[in-house]
Amino acid sequence: MNLSHLIRFDLVTIRLALACAQSGSLSQAAREVHLAVAAASRRLREFEEALGSPLFERHARGLTLTPAGRVFVRHGLALMQSMAQLGDEISDLQQGVARHIRLCANTAALNQFLPPLLAAYAEQVPQVRLDLEEQVSEGVVAALREGRCDVGIFVEGPDIGDLRCQAFRQDELVLVLPRKHPLARSRKPLPIAEALDQDWIGLNAGAASMQQLQQSALTAGKPLKLRMQVRSFDAVCHLVASGLGIALLPKAATVPLLQAMQLVSRPLAEPWARRRLMVATGIGVRADDPAIQGLLAFLCVPSQNTKAKV
Repeated sequence: MNLSHLIRFDLVTIRLALACAQSGSLSQAAREVHLAVAAASRRLREFEEALGSPLFERHARGLTLTPAGRVFVRHGLALMQSMAQLGDEISDLQQGVARHIRLCANTAALNQFLPPLLAAYAEQVPQVRLDLEEQVSEGVVAALREGRCDVGIFVEGPDIGDLRCQAFRQDELVLVLPRKHPLARSRKPLPIAEALDQDWIGLNAGAASMQQLQQSALTAGKPLKLRMQVRSFDAVCHLVASGLGIALLPKAATVPLLQAMQLVSRPLAEPWARRRLMVATGIGVRADDPAIQGLLAFLCVPSQNTKAKV
């Protein structure tokens, strides 16, 4: 496929193809982008010819995506999102926002530390806007390496040899249990091996706590009875409260949830339960970028009274 063949297609054509993918109907998609059906059909056919592959299978009930169509949807949505962000940033410039910084953070950092920090930073440095995305720790490191974020916060563990990193905060992993669970009878630190026979509720793959739990089971030579995996701490705790299993979560993140859901936490005996969270800059970010350095200085000092530098 010659890329130059695609340059002549405008965003209306891309929006049309995305609307076809969403609705499965050419006529409905044409209405959404304010085109006559005949004009929409011609645009779509010419676009497919330029791509060198049909995006849709046509049948009496409408349109269904081909494999090439699914690839297009992924890239088309990313393109439309980028154009929307471009518009937002131009609008922000007109309103005095001079800079956007893409911040990617793992769930533990977001639940335990970041909300008050980000609010304080926004108040002190209104001319810089932080665009926040939540990811598991492995996802944060991947985003840093691929240049998809400027600053990332994650649990220490992934290979970070090519990234500029410094310590952000510390936290502690604890067992989260229903109050009447047999393991909740003692408050002494518990070796993780004594809990591995239980059913577990975990976070999604790539979360640092999940990787540690899986490694512990492997070291102990026991199968991990992972019953369910969800995205958020809140969802994990709801499932634990329903008696479906126990969980491994950061201590500070569970505090607001324990009493409300009739849960308790129990410390672990393993040294790895005490973790370091790291902050790093992405590939391609200049080491002397003043806005990035100001954000790092603000984030890495525990006191929220720190004055951010610009």
